[in-house]
Amino acid sequence: MAKDERKHVLVRLDPAVHAALARWAGDELRSVNAQIEYALRLALKQAGRHPKAKDDK
Repeated sequence: MAKDERKHVLVRLDPAVHAALARWAGDELRSVNAQIEYALRLALKQAGRHPKAKDDK
């Protein structure tokens, strides 16, 4: 996938979860979308499933 190609995903969130994400994002000067991606990457890393970089083939 090219660097500028992004996948679009519709995610339904509980309003309380969205509010918590929005507060967390605001604290770290990120958008909610960027915060969701950050949280997913953290979870993938913790689970040992983080995607490898292109150079790590």
